[in-house]
Amino acid sequence: MKRVTGIGGVFFKSKDPQKSKEWYQKHLGFNTDEWGATFWWKNKEGADCSTQWSPFKDDTSYFEPSKKDFMFNYRVENLELLLNMLRLEGVEIVGKMEEYDYGKFAWILDNEGNKIELWEPKDQVFK
Repeated sequence: MKRVTGIGGVFFKSKDPQKSKEWYQKHLGFNTDEWGATFWWKNKEGADCSTQWSPFKDDTSYFEPSKKDFMFNYRVENLELLLNMLRLEGVEIVGKMEEYDYGKFAWILDNEGNKIELWEPKDQVFK
C-alpha cells in the first residue's frame, strides 16, 4: 500500500500572514487568496491535484502539540488504513480524523515531535 503520495501543503507561522501573502504575491508571483496560495498540477494519471501554501498567525495553536513554526501536509491514498498501520507501528496520532467535502484529515507526530497533517484529498471537487 502506498503511504504518502505527495506534498499536500506547507504551513508556517508568520507575524503578519496578510503581509506575507502580499510579499509572495508581489515578489514571487503567488496567486494568493485568504488561505494562502494553491498550486495546481496533474498527477501521473493526469488527474488535477493541488498543493496548498499557507501562512498562519504566529500565535496559532493549529500546529500544537509541536513547538515548531511549520507543519507539512502530506497527501495519502487511504487515510483510515494508514492510520491503523501507524497505530500498530506505535506512531502517536493527534486527535481524531476529520472529514470535509474536500477530503479527510488526520494528524500524527514524527520522531522529533513535529506535527504532520495527513490528507486524503477529493481532488475532483476542485474541477
